[in-house]
Amino acid sequence: MMDKKKRMEELTALLNEANRVYYAEDRELMPNVTYDALYDELQRLEEETGTVLAGSPTLNVGFEAVDYLPKEAHAQPMLSLAKTKSREELREWLGDHDGLLSWKEDGLTVVLTYQNGELAKCVTRGNGEVGEVVTANARCFKNLPLRIPFKGELLIRGEAVITYSDFEEINKNLPEEGAKYKNPRNLCSGSVRQLDSAVTAQRNVRVIIFSLVNAEGEDFDNSMEKQFAFLKEQGFTVVEHERVNAQTLPAAIERFEKNIETQDIPSDGLVLSYDDLAYAASLGRTAKFPRGAIAFKWADEMAETTLNEVEWNTSRTGLINPVAVFTPVELEGTSVSRASVHNISIIRQLKLGIGDRILVYKANMIIPQISENLTGSDSLPIPEHCPVCGGETRIVKEADSEVLRCENPECPAKRLKAFVHFVERDAMNIEGLSEATLEKLIAAGLIHSFAEIYRLKEKRVQLLELEGVQEKSADKLLAAVEKSRKTNLQRVLYALGIPGVGAANTRLIVMHFDQEIEKIRNAEIEELSAIDGVGPVMAKDLYGWMRDEEKKKLLEDLLSEVELEKAAVSEQNERLAGKSFVITGSLLHYASRAELKALIEAGGGKVAGSVSAKTECLINNDAASTSSKNKSARALGVKILTEEEFEKEYLLRDGGL
Repeated sequence: MMDKKKRMEELTALLNEANRVYYAEDRELMPNVTYDALYDELQRLEEETGTVLAGSPTLNVGFEAVDYLPKEAHAQPMLSLAKTKSREELREWLGDHDGLLSWKEDGLTVVLTYQNGELAKCVTRGNGEVGEVVTANARCFKNLPLRIPFKGELLIRGEAVITYSDFEEINKNLPEEGAKYKNPRNLCSGSVRQLDSAVTAQRNVRVIIFSLVNAEGEDFDNSMEKQFAFLKEQGFTVVEHERVNAQTLPAAIERFEKNIETQDIPSDGLVLSYDDLAYAASLGRTAKFPRGAIAFKWADEMAETTLNEVEWNTSRTGLINPVAVFTPVELEGTSVSRASVHNISIIRQLKLGIGDRILVYKANMIIPQISENLTGSDSLPIPEHCPVCGGETRIVKEADSEVLRCENPECPAKRLKAFVHFVERDAMNIEGLSEATLEKLIAAGLIHSFAEIYRLKEKRVQLLELEGVQEKSADKLLAAVEKSRKTNLQRVLYALGIPGVGAANTRLIVMHFDQEIEKIRNAEIEELSAIDGVGPVMAKDLYGWMRDEEKKKLLEDLLSEVELEKAAVSEQNERLAGKSFVITGSLLHYASRAELKALIEAGGGKVAGSVSAKTECLINNDAASTSSKNKSARALGVKILTEEEFEKEYLLRDGGL
């Protein structure tokens, strides 16, 4: 009994810490599959001993709301769902009733209140009893109607999410490997709980409604399915669902399962609910779970294999990332032989060693991960020297995780990756200067700094001596270098690879300082952090970079080689400057939305992802569209203009290009 109690104490402490990190800091202490296994073990021990310790996560829901947002108690407690991985158990639970099968979206749960047809309040789930008030941020959710036809009080619950495609786009614009977000769920949680709603608006947060709690005076014929139909009529995006019974349930699960890989919205399972509202309510609840719905978690396909190697890859920031290489196994229909281990902390948690027998799976049936180390030798040596330069490494703590870094500022990996970033399309856009060519140039000593790329024409003879370089390819490369010499400050600033400063942030900074590099170089942290979309961390990094003596020399040398073009101030700029625009639908005169967006931003305007009260106009060639953006624009009194109308009013054109 004492051994079991000690284990229960260990599990309670570990799971509560995982909950704290997950709910309050938007991080993951362990993979979901590990958490579920430990939770099940604790629950089993509680049943065996008949004892539940104070503070047990089996009694508590979520974690305390963080302190920097106003708190508010929920009118009705927000409970978790009981879960199963057994399809047969799911059928038995449904019995002879009809049910609704839907996605269990993976984001941040919110409660929305509408009064007199308008969004009045949005509160996060928090600990289930008390949440955080994020109403201003909810007004920036991409697909959430701010006004609806229904005028009675409406209380609904939904999952705020960021799609995989938006997540990848956001990460793509972050230059630092270490700064990239781990998954859409963490990014969404942090985005919804921002102090600055402008940050929320930039993240394309959507909300998927999964429950109607109360609709004043409405009768839904005792059917949850009809509740969903009502919510769709109001303009809400409701969770994808299918009506099922015990006979049709297995096939429905299979249909959902087949759609996982193409599903853009993150999901960590399914939810089965009784359609009969009265019956579901009559079942009541346990201390933690309502009895009218149950969660179905995918039974992760596990495979046992042998850890053969851990590769250590040095990034341009000096972060050395570990990747586990194991004997190939079949998972979810594909061969898998590699999985990121992320950092030193996870290596130590898993107690890895070469030759260990490990269990691997695909998180959400997509991302290969190590679930468990069956051997636990804890014998993996951590490199004392960088795998690229041989310089000394150091374990440092970053964001509560231990990571390995190369201490050598001249590490070729850092230099190569920095040059690769410098020449890429969104930076200096030097076509034909590939990573392989850059590696040859660095190895031959032809370039040591960014500016020396623009002096390659003086080293044409040495260039032709490189393996694989012919006169034609050399001339083509030099022409591309010369072409990139005429550029703008936004490209130069982004190309420098300043930690944390992505392409979108660079644009905001450059426009704020009127495209003047000296203003940026002399700006104080307070002024930088006040820029919309920048914040104190990025401001500190930019400030420090601009005052580092070596970096200052690097920048001055580069500026001596390029020709910065500054957009002229005109009446057009004045018409666009400081205004926010939204673009939707297909375009007729522009190759892409990015082209029109660049045009607006060049004039000092901004392009947002969703319509708000601050939007100057919505650009849509289909003004009669019933899309959510058009609905929001009409509800807020924001004008909707076609491309031609927009050009006449803001670009001083008579339509067309």
